[in-house]
Amino acid sequence: MSANKNKRIYLSPPHMGGKEQEYVRQAFESNFIAPLGPMVNGFEQDFSELTGFGHCAALSSGTAALHLALRIVGVEPGDVVIASSLTFIGSVSAVTFMGAEPVFIDADYKSWNMDPELLTEAVDHYISKGRKPKAVIPTDLYGQCADYDRLLEILEPHGIPLIVDAAESVGATYKGRHAGKGALMAAYSFNGNKIITTSGGGLLASDDEEMISRARWLSQQAKEPEPYYEHKEIGYNYRMSNLVAAVGRGQVEVIPDRVKRKREIFDYYEQELGGCPGISFMPEADYGQCNRWLSVMLIDKKEFGAGPEEIRLALEAENIESRPVWKPMHKQPVFNDSTVFGGKVSEDLFKRGLCLPSGTAMTAEDMKRLVDLIKGCGK
Repeated sequence: MSANKNKRIYLSPPHMGGKEQEYVRQAFESNFIAPLGPMVNGFEQDFSELTGFGHCAALSSGTAALHLALRIVGVEPGDVVIASSLTFIGSVSAVTFMGAEPVFIDADYKSWNMDPELLTEAVDHYISKGRKPKAVIPTDLYGQCADYDRLLEILEPHGIPLIVDAAESVGATYKGRHAGKGALMAAYSFNGNKIITTSGGGLLASDDEEMISRARWLSQQAKEPEPYYEHKEIGYNYRMSNLVAAVGRGQVEVIPDRVKRKREIFDYYEQELGGCPGISFMPEADYGQCNRWLSVMLIDKKEFGAGPEEIRLALEAENIESRPVWKPMHKQPVFNDSTVFGGKVSEDLFKRGLCLPSGTAMTAEDMKRLVDLIKGCGK
């Protein structure tokens, strides 16, 4: 029996590349342990080179990045902000921080991202009521870019800014551009479960230098340039620390390897399980390359013989973590009274979807163990 038979397999654990400790050592030796310092500057520069964005502000989380973006575009209490329904709450909680009203748009089956036709309907509806949306935040779901150009076609005639939640899509591409590029601003996450991690952290990117300068200033308590502490606006404690940025610098270097491995893992699952009756996988939109942050399958219980929850429990009994697809925001108790355009697609994906372990350090033995267990759940 293999010694690894019962080891815990996590959904998406961190995977260090080797250089992180060297960068952290440099940070210690320079004594820049507090927020800011050369590693933060270096990480921002590295991320600009990766994404093609002119300017980046390294922050404490992806949620902080979205909060600052909404503040910068002037969202005020009572404003309408449109967001994807099929997403993690961090994509939309910042809307509530601003006292604005989140309005949710369903996904489409082609990409599992924001449906452009429903976005058109929502924009026209609110403009007709004299409530032009202040911003639109599509989520790049599970590492697949939303159809940015199509969304911009809808928004640009009305002057509505596009702010991409690219928390899950670092290393993915859209028409050859890095995820997020083309939007007014894009927010990224380096949480412990992401394709690269700084342990916790995020970043706001834009080609507008003034916006990123303002983001940096707001993220450091909006302190005026005086020798004493003077504040004319309320800011936040949102800046990334130098130590965290040091980890990030090591991680950025291995992004191509991580994307390659994530895609290999997805391909293996699809090859081994895609032929089973009732099982299919998240599609890849024809306009880009998904980073396959998480491998997600859909299960038709009647055809396969077991549903997502039965499979999840069977895997958990063998010490393997899997997780349902994001529960749509319009079905969350906290957003009970919200408006949603569509809703059936994201509800269906939530009902039938299961996220499989996608850690880039997984072995061939781990993946075979998983696939055999899933097959064993079927008829």
